[in-house]
Amino acid sequence: MAHDEVSAEASAWVAKHWDPNLAVGEWWALLADAGYSHPTLPEISGGRGYSRAQNRSLRQALADANALGPPSGLGMMLAAPTIAAHGTAEQILAHVQPIITGAEAWCQLFSEPNAGSDLASLQASAVRDGDEYVVNGQKVWTSGGKIADKGMLIARTDPSQPKHAGISWFAFEMHQSGVDIRPLTEMTGRAIFNEVFLDDARVTRSNLIGDEGNGWRIANDTLNFERMSLGANPVPLPTCAPGTVANNLERRAGDIVDRGRTGEDGVPSPNLAYWQRLADHAKANGSLADPVVRDKFVTFYQLIEVNRLTAMRSRAKDASTASPNIGKLMMSDLYRLGRELGATVLGPLAMLTSERGTFESQVQELILFSPGPAIYGGTDQIQQNIIGERGLGLPREPGPAKDTPFSELPKN
Repeated sequence: MAHDEVSAEASAWVAKHWDPNLAVGEWWALLADAGYSHPTLPEISGGRGYSRAQNRSLRQALADANALGPPSGLGMMLAAPTIAAHGTAEQILAHVQPIITGAEAWCQLFSEPNAGSDLASLQASAVRDGDEYVVNGQKVWTSGGKIADKGMLIARTDPSQPKHAGISWFAFEMHQSGVDIRPLTEMTGRAIFNEVFLDDARVTRSNLIGDEGNGWRIANDTLNFERMSLGANPVPLPTCAPGTVANNLERRAGDIVDRGRTGEDGVPSPNLAYWQRLADHAKANGSLADPVVRDKFVTFYQLIEVNRLTAMRSRAKDASTASPNIGKLMMSDLYRLGRELGATVLGPLAMLTSERGTFESQVQELILFSPGPAIYGGTDQIQQNIIGERGLGLPREPGPAKDTPFSELPKN
């Protein structure tokens, strides 16, 4: 379907169905039923099989109607496409449907205190016990863990296998005994990240996604979805957290839209909308008259556009396997440029803390948050290594033989 056809069809559907008086959960259910909640998923998984460009057309139709966007969070970004790609029909129905309707929120149980950039060194274990696995270990930097209903868990099911083998990927129930979630407050004052302690927690064998011991390959697909999403730069839409803990499903959808305009709900994305608001602010305070400031605006705009085009190119059949990593690197640059330009435009106000909901507070929060994207989802240095090895064919760094059992490797 051509982009103008997608736009026309989506605009007509939104005009017929959008009502700001609907409850958030009711609106999300309508989006899911129409295949518009996560349209890039295959139809069998509740989507429409849209390309990234077609998805952008749909999101623009929602934005033009001032409608609430689909659910936010890692379930939409990572779990749904991963399970759609690797899960059985039963698993897709059980897990993807509650994600796209916003009924369940997800977190990512990947990183550990001694397995961050070197994720394959993870030591959390999942030991088979009949039709279940008993899980023990610690995870950290778990975004959204405190509001999650489910988690994408990778754990070591066979330590006698080599480092990258013997790892399995599970859809993990967070609301159970043996799961202790502790928020980690960052310098923004928020607690996006959490540490999670797993003490004899359990996960059923029916929630093993893919084959036992094949989790590393599946986890790499999850990470690629993450990097593509972080570098996607889609049309921004107001939304809110899904799931049973966030308590947004019964709220009036129009109230979420109104709240989203203030920026009160989180860190702004360094996208074209942020660029435009900065430009308007710079015009108002006179700083745009400075040619150096104008040059910074042009540089920022160029990177936003290059990032958008790179994200589109990554969907091509002949795209480099390192395209998601390139997009992730560019997102780090966007946050840094957004920070520097925002500080330039605000001047001394950039050092203060303004009332939440004002544009100044959004810029100040982006400034504080800006180091994060260069770390989460794999550091910039890790992305550069992957680009060198997978994209350019450079040799890997020396290390133990690949077939060395994990139990025989030196631990961090």
